[in-house]
Amino acid sequence: MNKMLIAAAASSVLLLAGCASGPDEETTAQLNELNAQVNQLSQDVSSLKSMYAADVQKANDAAMSAQEEAARANERIDNIAQSYTK
Repeated sequence: MNKMLIAAAASSVLLLAGCASGPDEETTAQLNELNAQVNQLSQDVSSLKSMYAADVQKANDAAMSAQEEAARANERIDNIAQSYTK
């Protein structure tokens, strides 16, 4: 009985030691490839964010310019209307 218990304990230790070994080369290569892809995606996202920010700024500038032009046009229309009423 004791011999079986010792044999079972020894085999379980060996089994657990085999499971505890580090990743093999193929797994390591896949992890490195995935890390590289994640880094590339992070760079792409950063690039897109900066492009988006630039586009938003251009749109805001265009909207402000259009608003200023509309205000000038309204002033001209008001001036024309005033000249007819006088």
